[in-house]
Amino acid sequence: MKFEEIGSLEQLRTLYDLPMELAVKKQRDKLDKFSIEFLELSAFSILATSDAQGHMDCSPRGDHPGFIQLLDERTIALPDRPGNNRLDSLSNIISNPSVGLLALIPGFKECLRINGTAKVVVNNEILERFEHQGKLPKSVIVISIREVYFHCAKAISRSKLWEPDAKVDRNIMPSLGRIIMNQIDPEKSETEVKEVEDRIEERAKTTLY
Repeated sequence: MKFEEIGSLEQLRTLYDLPMELAVKKQRDKLDKFSIEFLELSAFSILATSDAQGHMDCSPRGDHPGFIQLLDERTIALPDRPGNNRLDSLSNIISNPSVGLLALIPGFKECLRINGTAKVVVNNEILERFEHQGKLPKSVIVISIREVYFHCAKAISRSKLWEPDAKVDRNIMPSLGRIIMNQIDPEKSETEVKEVEDRIEERAKTTLY
């Protein structure tokens, strides 16, 4: 397919109306009581990072409500809980501190967007803020806020993200372990695939913190 590509901001703007005044003025450079309350209720976020070459990545971040902690009105922190140890987000932050964070609350159609710069910190007084079940995170991501604003409900309304009748039966696709084994070694026996499936499921239950 041959694409007709937009090549300039001027050309792009001819396709769209100007934003409403409210959409422009809602952008803040620090948290207020509403964005603070939203973060206190949020249990899930998506962190966008990129490396020094501009290669993008986004990573889900989830924990109990309020896991994104307020340090001050322009600074937030979130723990790096156990994962797959690829360290994509952390490596990117060290190479390029610019980040974007999208915070969501289950049941809310609105979300909160935060853009700024981040650093990976390991001092004990920060780690101890995120102690859970006697365990500390290995590091914490601290974000200095450049801009923060609420995003309207349209995307989540269209997707019906939180509506029960929009849920998809997980069994419609193979398990994560089966997918990965098919991708990297499709000749593995069913016994070997099942062992990998069981290992991944067990780690998902026992290494949350």
